Amino acid sequence: MLLVKFSICNELFKGWSLPEVFSCIRKLGYHAVELAPFTLTDDVRKIPISKREAIRGLANQNGLEVAGLHWLLVKPEGLHINHPNPEVRQRTVEYLKCLGVFCRDLGGRILVFGSPRQRLVLPNVTYEDAWEWTVEAFKDCAEYLSDYDVILCIEPLRNELTNFITTIEEALKLIDEVAKPNFKLILDVYFMSGAGRPIKDQIILGAKHLRHFHANDDNKGGPGFGSVDYREVADALRQVKYSGYVSVEVLRDENDPVYVASKSLETLRKFFETL
Repeated sequence: MLLVKFSICNELFKGWSLPEVFSCIRKLGYHAVELAPFTLTDDVRKIPISKREAIRGLANQNGLEVAGLHWLLVKPEGLHINHPNPEVRQRTVEYLKCLGVFCRDLGGRILVFGSPRQRLVLPNVTYEDAWEWTVEAFKDCAEYLSDYDVILCIEPLRNELTNFITTIEEALKLIDEVAKPNFKLILDVYFMSGAGRPIKDQIILGAKHLRHFHANDDNKGGPGFGSVDYREVADALRQVKYSGYVSVEVLRDENDPVYVASKSLETLRKFFETL
């Protein structure tokens, strides 16, 4: 029995309209779509409730769920979760809250906090200060979003992308200190493939708080386009009884998004649908 649902991130389909994206991924067989806000607008506060309802309705018409949102802080400019200026931090927190409401208006529940540049420990800022400000910010966000049944997930990233939260251990420590039931973990295969230890061990380590999962490969392509052993990935997620979305996130530009989306889903089905 398949415990997970297959989703895909929409920025793969560069230049496509939402109706085109939704129709395509429905025909391919995905269960859900994960949206990057910057592909829709430079500020979600500009999107009226009527447009939000239309997006949700479009997903429903295509038999799709909206898994949630990722790439949260690409736009608007000037946001930073642990900036030394408290006004910048507050603006960032307020925008994250707005993203959470937007997510729920679309029918989604998951906010993926990656945003490597907007969480960098900046020059002349100590790690300790950045950590304290981050804990404070995420506590505020998570508490607010609990009223909307939205889960905010921290994503550990490779250290060539950011200098903050680059290990699962750091992410778990942050989750423990934020101490909110809707502040959880997302794991990403590209990240784990560069961490220097078996992916299975990393999934088991994060299992208690794992609420979302990004499927890609060690070359930034879709699952099956690199050398990651997806049998190991699928077996580990089964072992920990993960039952959320497995969401394809392609981290490089592709000339043929339909082919990439199709082959990625083929890989996932091959290993996740095996009894």
